[in-house]
Amino acid sequence: MELFDVLIVGGGPIGLACALEARKNNLKYIVIEKGTVANSIYNYPLYMTFFSTADRLEIDEIPFITTRPKPGRQDALEYYQGIARAKDINIKTYEKVINIQKSTFFQVETSKQIYFAKNIIIATGFYDIPNLMEIPGEDLPKVSHYYTEPYPYAFQNVVVVGSSNSAVDAALEIYRKGGNVTMIIRHSEISKSVKYWVKPDIENRIKEGSIKAFFGAELLEIKQNSAVFKTNAGEIKEIENDFVLAMTGYLPDFEFLKAIGIDLKGNCQNPHYDPTTMETNIEGIYLAGVVCGGKDTHLWFIENSRIHARQIMNDILRKTASEKNS
Repeated sequence: MELFDVLIVGGGPIGLACALEARKNNLKYIVIEKGTVANSIYNYPLYMTFFSTADRLEIDEIPFITTRPKPGRQDALEYYQGIARAKDINIKTYEKVINIQKSTFFQVETSKQIYFAKNIIIATGFYDIPNLMEIPGEDLPKVSHYYTEPYPYAFQNVVVVGSSNSAVDAALEIYRKGGNVTMIIRHSEISKSVKYWVKPDIENRIKEGSIKAFFGAELLEIKQNSAVFKTNAGEIKEIENDFVLAMTGYLPDFEFLKAIGIDLKGNCQNPHYDPTTMETNIEGIYLAGVVCGGKDTHLWFIENSRIHARQIMNDILRKTASEKNS
C-alpha cells in the first residue's frame, strides 16, 4: 500500500500551491484533478482578462511573466500548466474523486483507483456546478450557463441573464459581433464588482440603446423561439429569442462535501473550518481556496487564498512533529 502524507483534490492554482508547499517540506503528496491542470481557467471565456495583475496571481514566488498589464486566460494557463511541467508536479489528471472514507488512514476512491493518505486537502473551486434558475425551459439546448466566445451568437437574438463580469463580457462581445443582446438583471444596476475598465462601456452601450437591459427583472420561462420575463413594474414580456446565456454564477460541490462529512452552515452552506489551520470538522481534512466560501463564492479568489497552502502545511508539520515526539 502506497501511503501519501497529503492527497490534494483539485489541480487549480491553489491545489498546485499546496503541492509545491508539500514538496518543499518533504511531504509525500499527490494531486487528483478531474480535468486538465487549471481546469476552471481552461473553461473560462477564451478572451477573458483577469481583474488582478500578474503578480497577484503568482504562487510559490514563481514570477508570472506577461507583457500585458493584466493577464488573460491563455497567459494563466501557460503559467500554471508551465509550473506543473517545470516542477514535475505529481498530478493525475482526468481522474475524478468519488468518495473519501477514514479508518486508520483516508481511503480515497477515484474513477480509476484507490489511494491512501494521512491528510486530505480539498481545493476544488466552484466553477463546475451552475447556479440554476429552476425555470421552465432551462434544459433546452439553446440555454447555456457557460460562455466561451461570441462567434456562435452573431446575428442572433440573445438573452444574457445577470450583470456580473461574465454576463457583461458576454453581452459586449456578442453585441460587437452583430448579436441582438437583451440583458435580464435582477438588481437595479450593473454589479459593482464588474471590472472598472469595462463598467463604463456596458453602461454607455445600455444608455445609447445598443444593448437592451431590463433592471429589476426576472426571467420566467424559456421557449423554443422566445423568452418570457417579468419587468420591475410587474409587466410580463415575451421577446423573440435564439439563445439564452444564464450567467447566474456557480457553486461548490456541496453534495461531495456533505458526503465526506464536512459540516455546512446556514443558507450559504458555509463549510466548517478553522481559519488559522484551514482544518475542517474532520481531523485531517483541510479546505483551500474558493471552496471555503460556500455560496459566497466572491469571498475567496487566487490572490487572497494563496496563503492557505502554507497555513495547511504548517499544521500538518506541527502534527507530524508532535507524533514523532510522543
